[in-house]
Amino acid sequence: MRILLAAVAVLAAAAGCSADVPGRAHASQDGFVIEDGTRLRFRPVLSELPPGPAAGAPGQRQSTDPATQEAAARALDCAAGAPDALDGRDDPALPLVSCDRVQGTRYVLGPVFLSGADVGWVQARLDPATGSSFVDLTFTAAAARTWAEWTGRNVGKQVAMVVRSQVLTAPQIQAAITDGATQIAGKFTLPEARQLARDIAGA
Repeated sequence: MRILLAAVAVLAAAAGCSADVPGRAHASQDGFVIEDGTRLRFRPVLSELPPGPAAGAPGQRQSTDPATQEAAARALDCAAGAPDALDGRDDPALPLVSCDRVQGTRYVLGPVFLSGADVGWVQARLDPATGSSFVDLTFTAAAARTWAEWTGRNVGKQVAMVVRSQVLTAPQIQAAITDGATQIAGKFTLPEARQLARDIAGA
């Protein structure tokens, strides 16, 4: 089992997962099929700024210029409940300045390389042996090849899972994930893992 570690969560390859057909329901309260494949987007993390008050006038959040990106990140209001002018209308082909509104961390993200349409199944699970909770994601066969190539080239870097222009989680890649079965782990309680699975799936 391979793991991707992040500041709060970790992403890993998971054993024993099977893909479901998107749009079908599942009996497990902890498992979800992504029905709206346009909602979830995977973007590489180019840089990260720590939490802090917004500084400066709101900037261009989808610029390709690094200086403009940094200025926009510093000016972005990441407080919980703050309105987002993009709110899911970001251009997937362009970089994006975003934040995690729970942690307050600001990110400069690269263009989208996978979406929710590439994920068949999301599930929260508890490891009874360790007491640790985690979230499994199962990619489609075609997306698994893209994921394997991307994770293989980006070990040690972070990937952001973005919904409605906001970062849900940005785990660090620990190793190439070659079979598409991926695990997000961290200091989660099972209810927290369930909520993350729901948020990823849009349930």
